[in-house]
Amino acid sequence: MIVADRKSLEEILSMVKDYKNILVLGCKGCVTVCNVGGVKEVEILASALRIARQKDENDITIETKVIERQCDNEYVAQIKDIVGNYEAVVSMACGVGPQFLSEAYREQKFYPAVNTTFFGGAVAHGIWEERCAGCGTCIIHDFDGLCPVARCAKSLLHGPCGGSSKGKCEIAKETICIWDSIVLKKMEQGRLNDLLKVKPVKDWRTARDGGPRRSIREELTK
Repeated sequence: MIVADRKSLEEILSMVKDYKNILVLGCKGCVTVCNVGGVKEVEILASALRIARQKDENDITIETKVIERQCDNEYVAQIKDIVGNYEAVVSMACGVGPQFLSEAYREQKFYPAVNTTFFGGAVAHGIWEERCAGCGTCIIHDFDGLCPVARCAKSLLHGPCGGSSKGKCEIAKETICIWDSIVLKKMEQGRLNDLLKVKPVKDWRTARDGGPRRSIREELTK
């Protein structure tokens, strides 16, 4: 899933300082799972903004709404009858959400309340870690399901750098060296020789460096 963190209250207040009537719009997608942009978080942010503005004697009217996904025009269309009622809309979706909103409602002002961070998952309650870099050509089968592109600080594909110590990365010192994990797993399975096989150079043309990407499912477009 896409993992995100809410921006600081101070930053959001700065964004909406000139407005008296705003909508805080949540998303039931990924940001709900990581407790950033769901129903509860939308109401908490709205309350915090109201209280902060009251303290500054600069009252504000805030309404809230949560839609299924802000990355799908079908759901974005659900606010077409109300979006014009506000001076601005604060989006609590990942960075994709405000862009879909801005493209759909060109006359409205949209502000992000969230910093999008990575593709990952929960490793413990309240802790999420990166697992995928979205490079477009997945090769984790070569590494027993572990991704050195996303999880190695140097994205090394042909073995560890030699700088790790006691299984920890030399750059992100509190992070495990993913190559240490890959090698240990191969040893446990008696398949360490897999890593001696010469592999073709990875095709990076599918990664972000080639510009904005698009995925088309022909059977769904007809």
